[in-house]
Amino acid sequence: MDESLIQFENVVKRFGGVAVLDGVTFDVKKGEVLCIVGPSGTGKSVTLKHLVRLLTPTSGRVTFDGTDVASCSDEELAKVRRRIGYLFQGGALLAWMTVAENVALPLRECTDLPDAEIDRRVAAALASVELTAAADKYPAEISGGMQKRAGLARAIVRETDVVLYDEPTSGLDPVTSVTINRLIRILNRKLGITSVVVTHDLQGALAIADRILLLKGGHVVECAAPEAFVASDKRDVKEFLAAMKGETL
Repeated sequence: MDESLIQFENVVKRFGGVAVLDGVTFDVKKGEVLCIVGPSGTGKSVTLKHLVRLLTPTSGRVTFDGTDVASCSDEELAKVRRRIGYLFQGGALLAWMTVAENVALPLRECTDLPDAEIDRRVAAALASVELTAAADKYPAEISGGMQKRAGLARAIVRETDVVLYDEPTSGLDPVTSVTINRLIRILNRKLGITSVVVTHDLQGALAIADRILLLKGGHVVECAAPEAFVASDKRDVKEFLAAMKGETL
């Protein structure tokens, strides 16, 4: 897990003159789970959006497997996006489609695969997130946690190399959150999926991450393995850990 697949190099992103990201530099190694944590409004989701060019840097560079995402051609960007799945906060399922139809959507819209192969991939993706029994149900007929799992199945159905998770446990009860976190780790280990997880769930991050990155004020404060992160002597890390426990320094 030494090869860097994703690199942020001194990335600045300004909105109306305000720097939400202010010189962010880090990498994501192939095959790892990197969890990004930090206070609300510190640029965590903004960071994710740079990876698929939903946003572009004001300055600095974002590369995916050697490709400069901001300056590459549309054709090169399409190749990058084919390798990246994105799990949105709410699951983003279409209410008028069944779970299986929602999962199949990226294959039907973006590939010329025959129906039999689409069906095979959908079945495999649903099995990977333990959702086979819900294939013919509609989003309104399943729980919020199951909707997240359906969104995750859709994110991996194109056999992606990377999945970006934007608050995957937001709004879920603790038991369901544990299930989602467990699936993230299973997909990482069984399928070799590189995962970048933006989360407020510190306990989940400590359980699943290879490294935890703390963003604060648009800067990378710390990026370390969970044990080293918890043991960090940096004041911002200590304050963040204390805040997560409801304590003050």
